[in-house]
Amino acid sequence: MAFTGKYELESQEKYEEFLEAVGLSSAKTDHKVVTEVVQDGDSFTWTQSIPNWTWSNNFTVGQECELATMKGSKFKATVALEDGKISIPFPQYHFTAEIKDDKLLMNCVTPGEKGVTFKRVSKRI
Repeated sequence: MAFTGKYELESQEKYEEFLEAVGLSSAKTDHKVVTEVVQDGDSFTWTQSIPNWTWSNNFTVGQECELATMKGSKFKATVALEDGKISIPFPQYHFTAEIKDDKLLMNCVTPGEKGVTFKRVSKRI
């Protein structure tokens, strides 16, 4: 299923723990997150917005791309799309996203024995 659409946060698990694990413990967590995805074949623009802050990445599946972290630092990674799931190895965590029952399901997993799995479900709006 195509990812294109606008999605609003419906529920999330372990967000505060995830922010702490990636060094963003001062980030505000009581806000509505809106994710907008524009997919054109294998090319994507992925944008997340909250009041007064927007984070966006452009990437093409199967190609090395320059991406930005939530903190704004740049890194290079190759984005994969397998079994309908986007997979991106960020420097501090592994990101996956898929569409299921018209909802955007995103997971971020930090590495290590005490790794954190942050889950976010967003509904299409």
